[in-house]
Amino acid sequence: MLLYEIKVDYQRQMGEDNPGRVKETYLVEGLNCADVETRLMEHIKPFVFGDCEVPSCKKTQIRELFTSPEADRWFKARVELITIEDSGKETRKAVNMLQQATTIDHALKNLKEHLQGYDCEIISIAKSPILEVFRAI
Repeated sequence: MLLYEIKVDYQRQMGEDNPGRVKETYLVEGLNCADVETRLMEHIKPFVFGDCEVPSCKKTQIRELFTSPEADRWFKARVELITIEDSGKETRKAVNMLQQATTIDHALKNLKEHLQGYDCEIISIAKSPILEVFRAI
C-alpha cells in the first residue's frame, strides 16, 4: 500500500448553527487516489455539511511513520541515512519521515529515539499540514 496526501475542501458544522468552510490535509494509505478518496470520505462524512471537493491527491515519498497516542500534530522530517560500502565509500540517502508529537521539540526528541542505533543525520523537521493519518487495516 502507498501513502497519499489528500486535500479536501468542504463545509463543516462549526457550532450550533454555524457552518464554516474548511480546507484540510490528510494522509491516507491505499492503492490509488480513487481508493483513498473513498476511504477518507467514509471518515469525514459525519462532519460534512454541504458540498465537498478534493482539489489534490498525490503519492507521498514518506518512508516511515512514527505515532504517539498522546500527540495531536504531525511533523515531517528529512533524514539522511548513511551507509559505508565495502570499499569504504560513504553513501547518503535522503528519506522523508513523519513523526506525531505535541511540539516540534517533542517531535525531534522522539525522532532521535526512533533513529537511535542508525547511522543518520536529521536534515530538517517542520510542522506538517496533515491533520490525521488513516492506515489500511
